[in-house]
Amino acid sequence: MRTSEAKSERQAYDPQEIEPKWQQRWLAEGTYVVDNDDPRPRYYVLSMYPYPSGPAHQGHVRNYTFGDLVMRYRTMRGDAVLCPIGFDSFGLPAENAAIASGEHPRLYTEDRIAELTSSLVRIGACYDWRRTVRSHDPTYIRWSQWMFLQFYRAGLVYRAAAEVNWCPGCQTVLANEQVLHDGTCERSGDLVEHRSMYQWFYRITDYSQALLADLDDLAWPERVKAMQRNWIGRSDGARFSLVVAGSSDTATIEVFTTRPETAFGMTFVALAPEHPLVTQITTPAQRDAVDTLIAEASARSDLERMHNASKRSAFTGAYAINPFTSKTVPIYVADYVLMSYGTGAIMGVPGEDQRDWDFARSHDLPIIRTVQPPEDFAGEAYHGDGLMVASDWLNGLRVAQAKQVAIDWLTGEGIGRAEVNYRLRDWLVSRQRFWGCPIPIVYCDDCGIVPLPESELPLLAPDDVEFTPSGQSPLLHHEDFIHTRCPSCDGPARRETDTMDTFVDSSWYFLRFADPDNDEQPFSAQAIANWLPVDQYIGGIEHAILHLLYARFFTKALRDLKITPATLSEPFERLFTQGMVRLGGTRMSKSKGNVVAPEAVIESLGADTLRLAHLQAKPPSDDVDWEDMALEGCRRFLGRVWRLGLLDLKTEANTRYVSTMPVDAAMVTRTHRLIVDVTKDYERWSYHTAVASMMKFVNDLYDYLRTDGGVDHNTFANAVDTLLCLMAPAVPHITAELWALRHDGALIHQQSWPVADPEIARVDRAVLVVQVNGKVKDRLDVAVTISEDEAIELALASASVQTVFNGKAPSRVVARPPRIVNLIA
Repeated sequence: MRTSEAKSERQAYDPQEIEPKWQQRWLAEGTYVVDNDDPRPRYYVLSMYPYPSGPAHQGHVRNYTFGDLVMRYRTMRGDAVLCPIGFDSFGLPAENAAIASGEHPRLYTEDRIAELTSSLVRIGACYDWRRTVRSHDPTYIRWSQWMFLQFYRAGLVYRAAAEVNWCPGCQTVLANEQVLHDGTCERSGDLVEHRSMYQWFYRITDYSQALLADLDDLAWPERVKAMQRNWIGRSDGARFSLVVAGSSDTATIEVFTTRPETAFGMTFVALAPEHPLVTQITTPAQRDAVDTLIAEASARSDLERMHNASKRSAFTGAYAINPFTSKTVPIYVADYVLMSYGTGAIMGVPGEDQRDWDFARSHDLPIIRTVQPPEDFAGEAYHGDGLMVASDWLNGLRVAQAKQVAIDWLTGEGIGRAEVNYRLRDWLVSRQRFWGCPIPIVYCDDCGIVPLPESELPLLAPDDVEFTPSGQSPLLHHEDFIHTRCPSCDGPARRETDTMDTFVDSSWYFLRFADPDNDEQPFSAQAIANWLPVDQYIGGIEHAILHLLYARFFTKALRDLKITPATLSEPFERLFTQGMVRLGGTRMSKSKGNVVAPEAVIESLGADTLRLAHLQAKPPSDDVDWEDMALEGCRRFLGRVWRLGLLDLKTEANTRYVSTMPVDAAMVTRTHRLIVDVTKDYERWSYHTAVASMMKFVNDLYDYLRTDGGVDHNTFANAVDTLLCLMAPAVPHITAELWALRHDGALIHQQSWPVADPEIARVDRAVLVVQVNGKVKDRLDVAVTISEDEAIELALASASVQTVFNGKAPSRVVARPPRIVNLIA
């Protein structure tokens, strides 16, 4: 046999010829189309549906390669896999483009959808395209509006005047979740302003506790669950009233605190600038200072205000009576107190709260400790456990007991009660823009707010509008749209011109995928029962407190309204959040202008090379630098696989047809071991180690080809076939082509997943890596059953280790037999 891997080629590997052929075939034959009555076990894998801003970028490639791999893998495991795609097609960029160019956002959006669809096909991603949904389609608008009406009738939608976040760049209001930590808009980057406006809200706070409690059972990344827990922000404490001293109408201030037992240490009260009592209790002498503070606070974001406790405040001239001590304490206006959290008022207890400590020090206010800190405590405010001091009838109690005693006292005095508070606020869904789902509401002078009848859905926005940068929706100037008849009394009425937040669309699209052609309802209960919850959801962690929280709310509300089955309380059973792709240390994005288009790589090296580069670079959950993608190395590896696949061993003189040599048995063992390793890695999202195992196996195959005395044909052929099946979900085009050439046109993606023989795959020996301070000093052949003590003894006996320690014992030993022993010098 000729052992040069460059020889025995039947043809050169040409991805530009292979890949379009298979992409067209998968589309034409509907290879991954699945029906709702499919008898196989069901599995629903879904990547977050994209906003169509143009061709795919590397972030898309990463996300959709992972999803495609899961879909192909689960199909080969015997599942009926639902893997649909859709487009989050409403949004500000399309409308902004219309303002700039005059092109209607619908036409602009549909062009971008075509571009992105082409990109997804070119990277080899396969979907059940029959189920495609687009947010701006009239059929989808109809059911989004229908759900709004169901929520409205159930009291889960309301309209109210409120302080809202206004983005001057986007010319619309934002939900709290769309304001970044620095107070800027998550899309435009503009500093968000506060305005008072009438807006529509979804009552997500009705589900605060359910959203919090049900996180515990989700197979989601802990980081995502922690972000949602923090955003929901449950606080257990007490609410009680403080009387304003000397007020003729006995004005009271309500405060919520998680530490009512520390109230004996209250030395001031602080109100939010927006608190309704501020103007009432401020004395004439303090009026100018308070008004100035209010004006300055209105121009700052909530987050900016919260982080500047000591500098921005004003004394009102009024005092409150501490009910625990009957003493008066000064009342301040402070911009770090937010009207959107709690009651908009706080009791200042500087001894146990660092922010209150800083405030008290800057205003020369008393600081009273009510909890005795440990002797070695060297800080300022102490907020830990301990015995109560300076607290009259609470003295000597520990914090937890004192808290309950304080709550009982407040309740008994009739001035307070135990209360649970949440940071989460209702979801503001009104948007003062055109390119969104119209809100199906009219306003009648006689009937008030009137919902549209379901028979009039969908309510569509007109096409003949004028897009101008006026800061107002074009619908406000479209007389035919605004003026209508009241559905209740048939009198003159005006339509609502706000549209819905685009996150409304993405809060239920995963449900529509289960039954996308249903004209009678958004989906049937049976279809939902068949497919939901989504078995595997894939998307960016940036959606943790936006889309993911809203989708959970929608799922629970639809269940309670009996629109979905009672068993469906969560939308996504498992969640995977992929890392971002960086270029030059910065996240790759179109807005930053640092995008590497996948088409450029596909046209030169092929889609399989690009997919493999994303899979092997780093763990899928880690951020990855484009410079580390090793594209050329991945291309060379695929070339080696191609040559292996085309070797025709039957024509070689030294091919054996009887497996008699130990090297043959060793190759069989490595083949079965590869099945075990790759299957395990696919299941645990360790794609980089799966690729590493397959690359090592290719080296083993080339070594096997160099065996003196020839190789066993069946052993080699089975090893190559197994390798191709294991690679098929990751690099679908080259494996499909090789399998068809090797097996008379058969389809590799219709093959069953390889199954290892556990006896053959069992490994009795392992390589024990011996390190000193993390550096490899030796490698020892050991039994896989070696104990920790035996592994340490062997490591210490290594000559390379003895030269380092020179008879001394290591200060610490980390042993993970049979793989590694790390000795710390």
